[in-house]
Amino acid sequence: MKKFSLAPIALALALTGCTGSEKAPETKVQTTQAVNAVQLEASNPFSQPWTTPHGIPDFPKINTEHYLPAFKAAMAQQKQEIAAIVANTEAPTFANTIEAYEFTGNLMDRVANVFYNLTSAETSDELKAIAKEVSPLLSAHWDDLSLNADLFKRVEAVYQQKDQLNLSTSQAKLLEDSYIGFVRAGAKLNASEKAKIRELNAEIAKLTLQFGDNLLAETNAFEVVVSDKSKLSGLSQSIIDAAAATAKSRGHEGKWVFTTHRPSITPFITYADDRELRKELYLGYINRANNDNEFDNKKTLAKVASLRATKAKLMGYQSHAHYVLEDRVAKTPAAVYELLNQIWPTALAKAKVEVADMQKLVDAEGGKFKIEAWDYAYYAEKIRKARYDIDEEQTRPYFALESTLQGVFHTAEKLFGITVKERTDLPTYHDDVRTFEVYEADGTYIGLFLADHYVRPGKRGGAWMNSYRKQYNMNGVDSTPIIVNVLNYPRPTGDEPALLTFDQASTLFHEFGHALHGLLSDGTYRSQTGTSVPRDFVEFPSQVMENWMLQPEVLAVFAKHYKTGEVIPQELVDKIQAASKFNQGFATTEYMAATLLDLNWHSLEDDKIRDAASFEKDALDKLGLISEITPRYRSTYFAHIFSGGYSAGYYSYIWSDVFGSDAFSAFKENGIFDQKTAQAFRKYIFASGGSDDALTLYKKFRGKEASIEPLLKSRGLTE
Repeated sequence: MKKFSLAPIALALALTGCTGSEKAPETKVQTTQAVNAVQLEASNPFSQPWTTPHGIPDFPKINTEHYLPAFKAAMAQQKQEIAAIVANTEAPTFANTIEAYEFTGNLMDRVANVFYNLTSAETSDELKAIAKEVSPLLSAHWDDLSLNADLFKRVEAVYQQKDQLNLSTSQAKLLEDSYIGFVRAGAKLNASEKAKIRELNAEIAKLTLQFGDNLLAETNAFEVVVSDKSKLSGLSQSIIDAAAATAKSRGHEGKWVFTTHRPSITPFITYADDRELRKELYLGYINRANNDNEFDNKKTLAKVASLRATKAKLMGYQSHAHYVLEDRVAKTPAAVYELLNQIWPTALAKAKVEVADMQKLVDAEGGKFKIEAWDYAYYAEKIRKARYDIDEEQTRPYFALESTLQGVFHTAEKLFGITVKERTDLPTYHDDVRTFEVYEADGTYIGLFLADHYVRPGKRGGAWMNSYRKQYNMNGVDSTPIIVNVLNYPRPTGDEPALLTFDQASTLFHEFGHALHGLLSDGTYRSQTGTSVPRDFVEFPSQVMENWMLQPEVLAVFAKHYKTGEVIPQELVDKIQAASKFNQGFATTEYMAATLLDLNWHSLEDDKIRDAASFEKDALDKLGLISEITPRYRSTYFAHIFSGGYSAGYYSYIWSDVFGSDAFSAFKENGIFDQKTAQAFRKYIFASGGSDDALTLYKKFRGKEASIEPLLKSRGLTE
């Protein structure tokens, strides 16, 4: 997840070898303007464009001491570039003001993209310290740009001429976004109000950084150590082996350790028969950064919510949610609530039926207890196995990571005519990372794809896509993209490769959908390409990609038993598909509870600092959330909204899924690999990025507005 400033750069807020004598074509060298104000030492790898193949960052040469000087030089350079725009004695034009501003910040883009990618995927105490030091500097820098009265005066002058300029669609969008971006940053405020905005931005930046650091520390620290192997009843041997490896790495050799990282906790609470251990691990997970210690996030997040409300009021908005949603597809909180209210009652009712079924099973087995949150996954899996004669231990051998990755690539190749070839000689930031070149069918080079699959300390949880360099073609530079997918999958153990659950395999398809959004981008302006689309639209292309995973002709390519090579039996596929709507009451309810919690925090209309625990409880009680279900994210570990880019925006996943479900209907109507449909999707969604209005682009692809019915049907929430 990224945080975008007005400047056209992004800050971070998750395959076959190339052989023979022919040399793969390299990307054009990306030019970077000389640093005049602050000269970087020649030994600093950021001082010159990368000379590596395809311009991939030269990771082995980058040390922690290089970042701060590079950031300072980048800020100085960009300020010089802005000063040149302001000092131009010619009348403001689209070229000398709007495009000129878009062209600034090349060095900042390079430095920030490397630094913030690594603080998410491969952080350290040293990187955290640099992040804390540079955060207030960058906050002040963005304020210096966005609150620059002379620069805004030129932007406004061009904006006032927009109807006479005969601009292309992407140019008109760039002008509109530039002007609105300045206004939303506070360019029209008076001097004292601008000073207040600066204070608020600096404090919010500091606190959101602290929130993320606290959460990572708590996630890495918590562990459940098991000494008695009999307590591991119900777990597969691969999970037990992984726990033994974790124990060894943490100094508990001969024992088993389970953590709150997803690859550890998810199978444990799903399969472990020991109810007390399930409870211990589950409570450890949902109480992260909520333990009244140095890493507690309650006061931090409450302060962030208060500051955001204050800023929204200063900007003339009713709440932070009103401010955020203004430039999203949804436009208003009312529109979001309208969608959620169509789904919440049905989802909650379905979840209650699921809980009742579980309680019947507990009672039938002689259990004398009420179903609790730490029982949900365990008994849901029992019911699924009984009802559909299937469990994940049957399916995992068919979803080896490597073969599933090949299935993802095969799907993209068949849809969009691309090819993916692995390179093993390119620099990376960790030995886990693999690099792949992506080509058109005619051999034209598209970009680089980096895959970072395995869980490890220093990597934040979850899965995401990001870019080290975006595609664009401006100011004489033809920039090809460098895209990364970061995930947290279990490592291979012994002779067994990394085997994925159904959800993990689906996530691999999902994240490569994001990657394709970056790789297949074809635009002029950096601020419009790739995933530079509204937050409630960005998940849609990736959600569409998930649908190919269970298509029989795709499964036949990759879903093969890792030992025997046997293609997954059709009988097992039928069971998976039959069970696909199982437990959707829970899945939808826990997600929507988090979504509504986010909206509650960001609909506050005053700067009063709430007690986080009481506020959360009151919000969930009003929803009628049942005790057996915990929101997907509780406040203290809700990184999406308190240290990421999803504040008042977690609804985006289900909003985007309306588009995703409707879009896949087009493929089902015309054929899942229909080339006319696939090429329209590539042209209007992947290639167009944010160069036009999102709804306009969707209608060009689909020929109509999206309908909610396919979404409700896919989740089993309608007949």
